[in-house]
Formats: sequence, C-alpha cells, structure tokens
Amino acid sequence: MGGAGGRAGFYVGLGLALASSAFIGGSFILKKKGLLRLCRRGRARAGQGGHAYLQEWLWWAGLLCMGAGEAANFAAYAFAPATLVTPLGALSVLVSAVLSSTFLNEQLNVHGKIGCILSILGSTVMVIHAPQEEEVSSLESMAEKLKDPGFIVFAVCVLVSSLLLIFVAGPRYGQSNVLVYVLVCSAIGSLSVSCVKGLGIALKELFSGKPVLKEPLGWVLLVCLVICISVQINYLNKALDIFNTSVVTPIYYVLFTTAVMMCSAILFKEWQHMVLDNIIGTISGFLTIVSGIFLLHVFRDMPFTPDLLPLFLQQGRADLHALWRSADRHQSCQHQPLLPSEDKASQSAEEEEEEEGESV
Repeated sequence: MGGAGGRAGFYVGLGLALASSAFIGGSFILKKKGLLRLCRRGRARAGQGGHAYLQEWLWWAGLLCMGAGEAANFAAYAFAPATLVTPLGALSVLVSAVLSSTFLNEQLNVHGKIGCILSILGSTVMVIHAPQEEEVSSLESMAEKLKDPGFIVFAVCVLVSSLLLIFVAGPRYGQSNVLVYVLVCSAIGSLSVSCVKGLGIALKELFSGKPVLKEPLGWVLLVCLVICISVQINYLNKALDIFNTSVVTPIYYVLFTTAVMMCSAILFKEWQHMVLDNIIGTISGFLTIVSGIFLLHVFRDMPFTPDLLPLFLQQGRADLHALWRSADRHQSCQHQPLLPSEDKASQSAEEEEEEEGESV
C-alpha cells in the first residue's frame, strides 16, 4: 500500500475507531435511560426477569447505537493497525462516564476526572506515534503472514496456556484469583482480533469485486472468530459473576490490549518500520490510557475528602485556615473604637453618677 493510500486508510480507520467509541459509550446511556423510565412507571425490571424494556424505544436506540459502534470498530481494523484501534476502545468508557454525569446525574469524582484527562492525553499520544503503514492489504498477504513461524509459535503458546488455565488453574484458583479467567479472555481475544482484521480485509476485497467467497481462508477466519468470541464471552461472564466489575474491567482492558499489541507486532509486523521515538511514544500513550482507566474504574466509588490528602498538605491546609482566622480577627479589630479605654472610663464615670443620684 502506498504512502498516500496508507495515510488515507489510517485516518479512515482512526475516524471509525473514534466513532465506535462514541456510539458504544452513548449506547449505555440510552439503555440506562430507558430502564430508568420503565422503573418510574412501575414496570418489571430487567434484573427481576422482566422484558418490558423491549417496548421502550430508548432501549432500542441504545441497542442500535451499540450495533453501529461494533460495526464501526469491525471496519476500523480493515483500515488502521490493531495497535491503534484496540487501545482507543477505552474512549468508550470515557464517553460513558462523561455522559453519565451529564444525563444520569451520576457524580464523577476527582479520580474519575483525572482518569478522563489521562485517557484523552494517552489516546492523543498513541494517535501521533502509532504505525500508519498497513502491512496486510489482501487475503493472500494475510495467508503468508499466518504461515510465519513466529506467529505459529505465538498461537500455539496462546492455545496451550489457555487450555492450562481452563482445565488446571481454573478449578483450583478460578474462584479466588481474578487473573485466571481474565487471562483466558485476553489471550483468546488476541486471536479473535486477528480474525476480525482478516475478515475486514476480506470484506474490503469483496466490495471491490474480488471473488473472496471462493477463498477458504475467509471461511476459516469466520469459524475461528465465532469460536474465539464464544470462549471470551463465557469466561468473561464467569469473571464478572465472581469478582467486582470495577476490578475485572480495567484488568481485562490492560491484559487484552497488551495481548493484541503483541499479536499484531508478531503477525502484522506493525512495529517493524517504526523508529525508536514512535515506539516509545506508543508505549507511553498506552500506559497513560491504562493509568486513566484504573483511576476511572478502581476509585469510582471512593469519595475525595480533605482527610485523603497527604500529611504535609493537611498541615498546609491547617496553617492556611489559621492564617484566614487571624486575618478575620485582624479585620474585625479594625472596626472596633479607636480609643476603647477612654470609652470604658466614660462609661464607668456615668455609672458612678447614676448610682450617686439614686442614693440621694
């Protein structure tokens, strides 16, 4: 793919990834608004087994937004590198948090606001430094990449480690360690993203008039994608059922994105032509997004009070209050009489004269 075409495809993929985050983040708000409206009407809630939400147009609007977001995310992999598209999925969390504080009156504490800022900064850094040249532009080149010994070793390691986690570590530590099932989802997820990218390229060739339906690789990628997504959904639901969502979500994002970036580096060689500055910038942007997501999720329900400040800041706060109080007292003294002693002497003299008059 040429430089101009590669850069144009990069910006198309970037736009689709950003649109995907906006649609997915907004879909949660629409669904929540629809469920709250049903609750105010006294209808059976979804958590109690009710299905009245199927008659609520806001819920359906949220579902359509979710579908549009997932479709845009799917298409983004056909144009932009997975190293860029996958980390930008964190922006959907940011969009959901900001819209929740605006339309659902959910408070966004200081940690959440800092997390949002860090996520935006990290995403910006990743967009600037991410690889822009696409290494795979057809199913033929995709087939060549899949035959690469490095990717074969990576895929075998992913499958063997996932089987060990499922059948050996799962029964022993799955109920007590959050990493067991999340690692399964993340490892298998790296392969599912590769399948999605291959199918996206196949669809792009299909729309250009190439006989893609006769190629067996496209069907193999589709079957592998269905299997991988089924495994991901199964074990992610297990992790969410056992552990708190605020713990599972950031850990899953970090491990899943790391696995996808490793798989992309091995399979698509996206980092092969990157200079050292861009590699450092991409990793730094990713770690900044990770920090923002952790602040946004893990400390979501923690109130920010002055007692949480470090001791030296608390001491400075106390000194500042003492300074304000002394300033207030000084200001109040300025409004007192200039000669209070003379006023007191005159008041005592008047009182003595009144007493003498009464005695007379």
